Amino acid sequence: MRLTILGGGGFRVPLVYGALLGDRAEGRVSQVTLYDEDPARLTAMARVLRDQAAAASAADPTVDAPTVTVTGELDEALRGADFVFSAIRVGGLEGRAADERIALAEGVLGQETVGAGGIAYGLRTVPVAREIARRIARHAPEAWVINFTNPAGLVTEAMAEVLGRRVIGICDSPVGLGRRIARVLGARPQDAWIDYVGLNHLGWVRGLRVGGRDELPRLLADTEALESFEEGRLFGAEWLRSLGAIPNEYLHYYYFNRDTVRAYQEAEQTRGAFLRDQQRGFYAEAARAGAPAGAALAAWDRTRAEREATYMAENREAAGAPEREESDLESGGYEKVALALMRAIARDERATLILNVPNGSTLSVLDAEAVIEVPCLVDANGAHPMGVAPLPLHAVGLVTAVKAVEREILAAAASGSRTDAVKAFALHPLIDSVGVARRLLDGYAAAHPGLAHLR
Repeated sequence: MRLTILGGGGFRVPLVYGALLGDRAEGRVSQVTLYDEDPARLTAMARVLRDQAAAASAADPTVDAPTVTVTGELDEALRGADFVFSAIRVGGLEGRAADERIALAEGVLGQETVGAGGIAYGLRTVPVAREIARRIARHAPEAWVINFTNPAGLVTEAMAEVLGRRVIGICDSPVGLGRRIARVLGARPQDAWIDYVGLNHLGWVRGLRVGGRDELPRLLADTEALESFEEGRLFGAEWLRSLGAIPNEYLHYYYFNRDTVRAYQEAEQTRGAFLRDQQRGFYAEAARAGAPAGAALAAWDRTRAEREATYMAENREAAGAPEREESDLESGGYEKVALALMRAIARDERATLILNVPNGSTLSVLDAEAVIEVPCLVDANGAHPMGVAPLPLHAVGLVTAVKAVEREILAAAASGSRTDAVKAFALHPLIDSVGVARRLLDGYAAAHPGLAHLR
């Protein structure tokens, strides 16, 4: 099979390639095409993957590493692809840093998928994602598209306008949360059924069944166990018991908004600025001519370790939580979800995965085309959302409000209407003023050339 990765110079590409190196089954990926508009990033990433393949072969001579090709031509990258991973970042990390800075100056959250930052990122990304979807439909109509691009639910919904159910969004947050809960309860993650429902970066684990028995009440009753893993330390046992559920970590931005905004304002630099500076150093080192074999991979490993250790550091500071523990840093996230999804479709090996897919009739409070994040049964015909219990009212309020914002982003990206864009900002639960919404849009339009028409 042939896999094309859009955003092939992106930092997390080696996670995907590393997962492919461990795949020994028939029908595996034999060719990987990396597409990126930045030749320097492509060069650096190709070196990291070359080092990965060499290290894997040295450890096990039977490893048959997928061939890697690189290109800056989108249509060329798409032709003949069986699967397309979309992992683009419109505006790069410089754009993310600007999104955060502009929002914080107005006293609101600028995180890349939540609040003002997520809206700005969506307005930039949706037009590009729609064009990519059209190009895929033209040059690789039989390909399955797995969307990693944030905001993942919104972008998946935009691409589904063209590709229908052949595009599926993924995120590793629900998988990581379910895995941590299962381990605290003494269960193997693969033996647990996770009752998870919501939107991307806005969902809750409402039950975890092992052998048909829901073990979540046992966890909620045990304060020590509840605060022994990342989400428990972020939210605190008392709040989790009041919810009767374990929220996705991104809900910390909603439930503790003022605390988080203050922590971000007081930080030396925003997360986007940190990653921008960190990755500049990595790409320069990885692309350096004459570096010894293995140097690019070693640089990537060091950079990734620092990146993971500092993830959501401001939220932990706001919550008074300690540094991330070793179990929270463990890999096995979105790259393994992507590989499991690809295997299930390509080999018709049924799997149950938490994915971003059109709602259908799953949640009655949303229409059929609204992309939601829920457990799905996956087979050769794609991903099929499984039935879930209705949302409690507090969750209905957040889910429907944020979905309304996403719809305004989709409308504004299609129409170029300032009115639609202002409405997207003003309706978000974390933006408390139409006046602030207008100033935010003006700030983003001034910072990003692609949004200048919205001023």
